[in-house]
Amino acid sequence: MSAHLPLQDPFMPSTRTDILALGNAIVDVIAQTPADFIATHKLTKGAMTLIEEGPAEALYAAMGDTQVISGGSAANTVIGAANLGCTATFIGKVRDDELGALFKTDIERAGVAFPVAHATSGPTTARCLIMVTPDGDRTMNTFLGACQDLTADDVDPATVAAAKIVYLEGYLWDPPHAKEAFVKAAEIAHQGDGRVALSLSDAFCVGRYRAEFLDLIRLGKVDILFANETELASLYEEPDFDAAVAQLGKEGILAAVTRGEHGCVVVSPDGRQGVPAAPIDKLVDTTGAGDLFAAGFVTGLVRGFDHVTCARLGGLAAAEIIQHIGARPKADLRQLAAAAGIAV
Repeated sequence: MSAHLPLQDPFMPSTRTDILALGNAIVDVIAQTPADFIATHKLTKGAMTLIEEGPAEALYAAMGDTQVISGGSAANTVIGAANLGCTATFIGKVRDDELGALFKTDIERAGVAFPVAHATSGPTTARCLIMVTPDGDRTMNTFLGACQDLTADDVDPATVAAAKIVYLEGYLWDPPHAKEAFVKAAEIAHQGDGRVALSLSDAFCVGRYRAEFLDLIRLGKVDILFANETELASLYEEPDFDAAVAQLGKEGILAAVTRGEHGCVVVSPDGRQGVPAAPIDKLVDTTGAGDLFAAGFVTGLVRGFDHVTCARLGGLAAAEIIQHIGARPKADLRQLAAAAGIAV
C-alpha cells in the first residue's frame, strides 16, 4: 500500500474494494416502440431528457408493454464490474417505496454492496422511461425523484478510501446536492491511492456542464475519462473527431472514447491507440453499451492489464449488452472474456 495515506487513520480501510460507483439510483422502464412513437410524443431521439413526475406518468401510460429493472448509468457499470469478478459498492439514493426495494434487491443480488439508507420522505424512487426503436437506438426520459436527495452526507469516507477506483457518472451533475457528494468522493480518493473515473454520460449533459467538466479534468480531480464520440465533440465543441481527440490528448489523463461499431480510441500521455469493436450477431438495444464498456475497462485497470486489453474487455462487455433488451448482463462476462483469451 502506498506510503502517502495519512487519512488511513482515523478510517483506514481493512480491505480494499475494486470499484466504488456514485450515481443516480434509477429503475429502468423499457419498451420496444415503433419509430414514429418518438415523433408522436415529441421526444428527443437518442438523448436523455429530464422530466417531471406528471409527464413521466403520462408517457409511461403510452408505452404499452414494458420491462422493469433497476438501472442507472453508474449502477449498470458497477454491476458489470461485479459480473467480471470485481468487488463493488454503489452509492445512490432511493425512497423507501416499492421501486426502491426493487433497486436494492437487484443490485445486491448482482453482488454489489449498497450501504446508503433509503429516504423516508420526499419524492419517490427515480425512474427512466426508455423507448427502444427498431434501429436499436434508445430514447430516455428520466424523472430523478429521490436521486436529487443524494448529498455529501451519504458519502462515507471509509467506504471511499477503501476503493481502488471511484467511478462517477456525469448525470450526477443534474441533481444540485449530488455535485457536493461527487467532489467529496474525488477528494477522499485522491488523499489516498485511489483513482477517479468520470463518465460524461450524454452529449446533452455535457452541453449543460461543459465548463465544469473541463475544470474537473484540468484541476486534477479526474484521472480516467469515458466518453463516446458525440460527447467528446460536445466537450470541446469540435465536430472533427481527430481534432477533438488531439485536444483530449493535451489533458494528460487516461481516456477511452467509444465509437460504436468502429470500436474505441484509448488516449493517454503515451499516445493514442485504436481498438476494434467486438463482433456481434445482431444489434437489439444500445442501452447501457457505454456503461458496460466502462465496466470492462475499469476491471482491466484494477487487474493491471495494459490499456488495449482493458479496451478489449470493455468491448466484449458492451457487445454482450447490445444484443438483448436491458442494460444488465445476461451472460457470464468472465466466461466471454476467457473465451477471448482474457483471464479476469
